[in-house]
Amino acid sequence: MSAVANPATVAGCLRVGAGFSQGDRNWIAERFAPLDARLATFHADATELEVSVKNREARGQKVTLECWVAGRQKIVTTSSEEDLHAALSDVRDDLRRRLNDAKTRQEPRHNKHLRDEGHLGNTSTADPGQEVPADPATA
Repeated sequence: MSAVANPATVAGCLRVGAGFSQGDRNWIAERFAPLDARLATFHADATELEVSVKNREARGQKVTLECWVAGRQKIVTTSSEEDLHAALSDVRDDLRRRLNDAKTRQEPRHNKHLRDEGHLGNTSTADPGQEVPADPATA
């Protein structure tokens, strides 16, 4: 994996949306800091995060965290936890998991070892009804 010249960070990419004020931004960025390790693989100028909340501190509160990375589909995570801090942790952890899943899905394409092991499908060239000998040298 090559290093990114200008890696994305939560502090550099986070916008606060509806339901939050600019005053909330710093403590939210601190809560989302564990995302920095995963975001560092993306360019800062091609990555955006936005967090918003509907019905803040009320029954039915919904926190949404959106992530845009150039060349990838937007990832949206939500939480209906009643406690705001728990909801923010929930969307953070879900985004981290989904970024990890997306990265894992891409890697086997570029991993010759996995392709050679046949993990990406059946590499047999035998006819479906033909019996394949256990040792090709004895065939």
